[in-house]
Amino acid sequence: MTKTQTTLAAAAVLALMAGAAAAADEKTDAAPAAKEKCFGIAKAGQNDCMSGPGTSCAGTAKTDYDGKAWKEVPKGTCVTIKTPKGMGSLTPKA
Repeated sequence: MTKTQTTLAAAAVLALMAGAAAAADEKTDAAPAAKEKCFGIAKAGQNDCMSGPGTSCAGTAKTDYDGKAWKEVPKGTCVTIKTPKGMGSLTPKA
């Protein structure tokens, strides 16, 4: 390999590395994915917040799939989540 070929190869590698770094920066600058509250899908102690009277917030659900407890999920997926007690809901369940 000649000196010119070695220099060109090194320049190509550096250009690829710079492109990869720029692509990584774009991903970190992107807005976070939209989320929605999904009721009735959390296992006991794994809810993100409120699960009815006597509870305060995250991790306080006493039963699996409590209809008043919610978890954040990617927007548009809640009603497609199936549990042993039914589907996820965008509103609290009785």
